[in-house]
Amino acid sequence: MTAENLVSNFSQQPPARYQNLIQGNYSEAARAYEDAIQAQPDVRLYYWYLGLSLLLQGQEAEAQTTWFLAMAEGETEQIEQWTAELLEVLETEAKRREQLEDYSIAWVLRQHIREVDPSEINNLLQIIDLSIKLNKFTGNELNSLNVIQSLQSQKNISPDPDLLLKTLKKLLVSACLEPFIPDFVAACVSHLANYHQKFINIVISAAVDIAYSEHKPTVAAQLADICLRLEPENLEVLSQLAPFYQSAGKYKQGIETAKLCYSLSKTLPEKIFATFLVIRGLMSAAGYWQEAISIFKKQELYILDLIQGNNLILKRISTLRIINVLFFQPYFRDDLKKNRWLQNQVSHIFKSSVQDYAKEQIERYRQQLLTRKASQREIQRLKIGYISYCLRTHSVGWLARWLIEYHDRDRFQVYTYFVGYKSQDYDPLQEWFAERADCSRKLAAHSFDIAEQIQQDKIDILIDLDSITLDTTCEVMALKPAPIQVTWLGWDASGLGTIDYFIADPYVLPDWAQEHYREKIWRLPQTYVAVDGFTVGIPTLRREHLDIPDDAIVYFCGQKGYKRHPHTIRLKMQILKEVPNSYLLIKGLADQESIKNFFNHIAQEEGVDCNRLRFLPEFVSESIHRANLGIADVVLDTYPYNGATTTLETLWMCIPLVTRVGEQFSARNSYTMMMNAGITEGIAWTDEEYVEWGVRLGKDEALRQNLAWKLRESRQTAPLWNARQFTREIEKAYTQMWQNYIETHQ
Repeated sequence: MTAENLVSNFSQQPPARYQNLIQGNYSEAARAYEDAIQAQPDVRLYYWYLGLSLLLQGQEAEAQTTWFLAMAEGETEQIEQWTAELLEVLETEAKRREQLEDYSIAWVLRQHIREVDPSEINNLLQIIDLSIKLNKFTGNELNSLNVIQSLQSQKNISPDPDLLLKTLKKLLVSACLEPFIPDFVAACVSHLANYHQKFINIVISAAVDIAYSEHKPTVAAQLADICLRLEPENLEVLSQLAPFYQSAGKYKQGIETAKLCYSLSKTLPEKIFATFLVIRGLMSAAGYWQEAISIFKKQELYILDLIQGNNLILKRISTLRIINVLFFQPYFRDDLKKNRWLQNQVSHIFKSSVQDYAKEQIERYRQQLLTRKASQREIQRLKIGYISYCLRTHSVGWLARWLIEYHDRDRFQVYTYFVGYKSQDYDPLQEWFAERADCSRKLAAHSFDIAEQIQQDKIDILIDLDSITLDTTCEVMALKPAPIQVTWLGWDASGLGTIDYFIADPYVLPDWAQEHYREKIWRLPQTYVAVDGFTVGIPTLRREHLDIPDDAIVYFCGQKGYKRHPHTIRLKMQILKEVPNSYLLIKGLADQESIKNFFNHIAQEEGVDCNRLRFLPEFVSESIHRANLGIADVVLDTYPYNGATTTLETLWMCIPLVTRVGEQFSARNSYTMMMNAGITEGIAWTDEEYVEWGVRLGKDEALRQNLAWKLRESRQTAPLWNARQFTREIEKAYTQMWQNYIETHQ
């Protein structure tokens, strides 16, 4: 009889002494096994259970001594058989404890199994699994247990595939940023020959969270690369890898991977999304403008074909990917009518598809909202929910915090919904939002779960801060878990049709804009955003560091590569050409080589010496960036996509700004901020005026000083710097929205 059968038969027909053991009567079980050994000293099984009884009483040393003495006089073959018996006894009890969720005892048992057989890979994987469950996993276990080395060696090990996949999944959740993770993932590959798809699904899902929730795209790219070893042309993996590379600053690899996605795409939705990835790569790097425009025109044709497919319903993965494919429209052109029409059409396809695959959930929410509405007339405290993946160290986070700070808690109950909560690294602003809310929900990026939480919380007004920048938030808004839904701050409106209002002001959208929006434009009386100011650090940049004379005129442009429109760059060069002894400082995320070539090429075409251009690296912190703005005499804004947070920072630092005003929301941000700071000098309505203002401000020192003084004085009087007053105005809007809802839906 094998050891396995012996132990199995023993536990299936347990004597009373074993019953004592499983009932927790360890002392009685130990005495019974001692009596059994006295009667039958050659039955080694009694020693194994005696040791187990002692171990379960916490007498680990005595247990080990019992086992050792029982094996001391055996021959080699006998010791091998007895060891197998002991291991089976411990394994059986460990599994029983795991079923009982007695993980602490199971962990101890598996540690003893490891001492007997240090190389048993499945036991080592179980130890890791239990360590995670017990919140005692440190990451060192993979090294101390030699798990990665064992998997890499592939010698005499046969890991259970299901157990290996389960452990992999748990490690990617609980320890995703530990440096050993890529090595462990790679070591798993050769042991999962028949489980490629499960492996890829687990790893890519984790990589997405790592890239977008934990903001570690380099780690995410490493994991996706491992998946490509299994399937080099897996379109799903490549579609995730391209933006990982791009966000990690590996621009050329990001562009090449996106182009490979495009070449492998077969369906219309796949081609549309692949063109978006290519555009994203080109625009992130900057300097590839003509190629980006060419791909954008091709993308538009694909989208028009998609729109013409009447009543088209997409699968969920295609639905989520379609919503933000037009993200770069406003960077290419300032055409409110055309851009809004296309976005509204795409959003309609998105909404229709969500309503198809989530119709039961949507109908349930609709019925629940009707029931709530019937019993609601006046509410003492409106529940306001803010949903975003940017409630952290991010431009949206810096601007939104003032509203949260000044909310009247006697009249409004504030909920924050963190989409893809950053759990591994500490983010002080994220934690500030969590602490300041009446109730904060730290959620993974799973739309249905988020919507369900919002519905259960009975939110009255849900404020979307992401718009089309995040598919998860768009899907939540399409499910309509709240009676009133509003978009504010993060981007232009999405056009979903399930969002009731888009918050604006008298300036940021032209008077005639409403006909092109599905949301009702709710114009606050003065400004759609306000802050009380910014923290300013100690400057680290001086003119002498950049080899710029003290008496030179310094222009500054600090925007990411997306906003580097070549036409506007030409206008900047024309300004530089007209102002002697002037320099242009260029700062912003992009591929440094391509952006330098891009600017230098345009400078040469416009007859400007490239030596008058200076390219600055990213600074360590936002506060230092703001302090270093003091080196500039004039800031030249971007167009057709203006600055937003960067404009506020410029005005707060009392630096004159030149902006080109257009039609669309993104082309009027700086305009509304300047108006709400009490400044009209520098506002240009044409290209010619942009150049004129740039030249005038460069040449007229008295005008610059006057504007700096006006901006400094505005800190005490202007709506832009009165976040408390802004909060009162937006609260008044919320109250009126609720009143309209009650009156309209009675």
